[in-house]
Amino acid sequence: MTVVPTILLALVGPASGASAAQPASPDPALDQSIAPEQPIAAGPAVIPAGHVDIGPRYVEGEWTLLIHDDAAEPVWRDPDQTVLQVTDAALQTVPDDPAYEFLGVAAGTRVHVVPQVQQSDVVWVGWNTQDPEVMRTIDRGVTFELAGVEGPGALTMYVQAGTFNAPQVLWRSTEPMGQPMWVEVNTHTHANWVFTEPGVYLVAVRITADLISGEQASAVRHLRFAVGDATSTDTALAAEPSSVEPAAPAAEEGDDQDAGGSRQGLVLVGLAVTTAVLAVALVVVVLRGRSARRRAERERTPGAAA
Repeated sequence: MTVVPTILLALVGPASGASAAQPASPDPALDQSIAPEQPIAAGPAVIPAGHVDIGPRYVEGEWTLLIHDDAAEPVWRDPDQTVLQVTDAALQTVPDDPAYEFLGVAAGTRVHVVPQVQQSDVVWVGWNTQDPEVMRTIDRGVTFELAGVEGPGALTMYVQAGTFNAPQVLWRSTEPMGQPMWVEVNTHTHANWVFTEPGVYLVAVRITADLISGEQASAVRHLRFAVGDATSTDTALAAEPSSVEPAAPAAEEGDDQDAGGSRQGLVLVGLAVTTAVLAVALVVVVLRGRSARRRAERERTPGAAA
């Protein structure tokens, strides 16, 4: 019997009764649609638990990034007025496993983890490209980039396709900013967000898309995280980004490279989770970089060269 490290028990869990050939049923929590003209909530908000997504939206004709709060009455929220509180219920232990060396902290260290799999007492942060107007106007998909991170520690975002598959790193604040990932329209998914130290984090996210009209839309917004029970949400709400401009968009060519070699252009992500009564699987496609997007488009074009 394989012993699964503590951090994996919360993030992906040991697979049982499901295999790669016979995946479990899709996670109903990821089966969602965004109603047209959902309102934008007024005033500040602190979200310590529940389901939220970051995603593109048009507000009075302007392209921007908002936070979709899937509460009893779903609303969109302004990132400048919203604090994503990561309480100590999110603490996990880094496993003694070389596969997790990318986290940059020693095995046994306690870190705050917003998990890929929903945990009822921890805020569940994902992303979606499902706003109806976005789906009508965007050509195929949206590029998400990490434009900057200000905080006391490091931030890493990764996905993992089940217990026995290697983690796929999407964003690391210790790497040069950019790290683009391309997400098709009408996509909804989640990842693991790992914070190595408690405190206030301002995470700059850039979204860029080619429009059906031939124009390009782009915006940068800051997500506010208050990590740890002792971190003041008022301080997080009042925090101002530094005067340093967010990192420029990633270069068009060579954006699939990092210090360790070539990144995968196509990442097929599966997730197997079990409890006493539930087996869940998630399959999404994440494309790293615009060159990966171009390859995918060529593959989908009838008659394209192999």
